[in-house]
Amino acid sequence: MRKKIISTDSAPKAIGPYSQAVLAGGFVFISGQLPIDPETKEMVERDIKKQTAMVLKNIRNILESLNLDLSDIVKTTVFMTDLGQFSKMNEIYASFFKKDPPARAAFEVKSLPKNSLIEIEAIAAK
Repeated sequence: MRKKIISTDSAPKAIGPYSQAVLAGGFVFISGQLPIDPETKEMVERDIKKQTAMVLKNIRNILESLNLDLSDIVKTTVFMTDLGQFSKMNEIYASFFKKDPPARAAFEVKSLPKNSLIEIEAIAAK
């Protein structure tokens, strides 16, 4: 099985030795996405709702580069620096996954790159 590296300008470039996403075995493994606006290359405002929306837009953009969409996601992992903000994050998350949402795990972590409030990774089926 060969892997294919996925990269699109409509999502933030990797900020380290990793790929935006990798296609392998019929699945797309999307690296943890931060709330960075791909046009400005800047982190969006430190507001969990705005950051969640930006992260999910970045994931959607990566999928669209493969002619997929959010409905193709089978699993997400959400990393947050404050689970006390979970209901606010969940409100925005639910607006992106209105029908048949993917499996999900969520964790509180001490910190995230670039002082982000949230990071989400995803696995989609192609």
